[in-house]
Amino acid sequence: MARIHARRRGDSGSVRPHRTEAPSWSNTDVKAIEKVIIDLKKEGYSSSRIGLALRDRYGVPDVKLVLGKRIDQFLEENGFRPDIPEDLRNLIVKALGLRKHLAENKNDLHNKRQLQLTESKVRRLARYYVSSGRLPGDWSYKPETAEILLSR
Repeated sequence: MARIHARRRGDSGSVRPHRTEAPSWSNTDVKAIEKVIIDLKKEGYSSSRIGLALRDRYGVPDVKLVLGKRIDQFLEENGFRPDIPEDLRNLIVKALGLRKHLAENKNDLHNKRQLQLTESKVRRLARYYVSSGRLPGDWSYKPETAEILLSR
């Protein structure tokens, strides 16, 4: 598949093996895993960091095979739904970092272009989340108010 903002093919990557149940060596104690997920979320971990911690510290290669649902779905069922989805939040943080850099380095043309590309990804992803109902209908990305959005 081609990249979004480049005229070349994408990189092929490794693919996890297809499994329908957790491996025999993995931690499959559902109650313990649920407790760890909630504890890590209360400490301020994002769902992707929770997945990494479960993999590296607790021996859970794939939460979906154990719980039957993704970490985001489990957190949402337990009242931990974020205001802004994690992938959109990460793109906004990246755009804010680029804006800060460009405030100090006004002639950095490469990063000006990267900011344009990043903000177009933010707007595209926001349009998807508004249409799918994960964000309110009047939500829009404005660079001036982006920092306020992330502080909530």
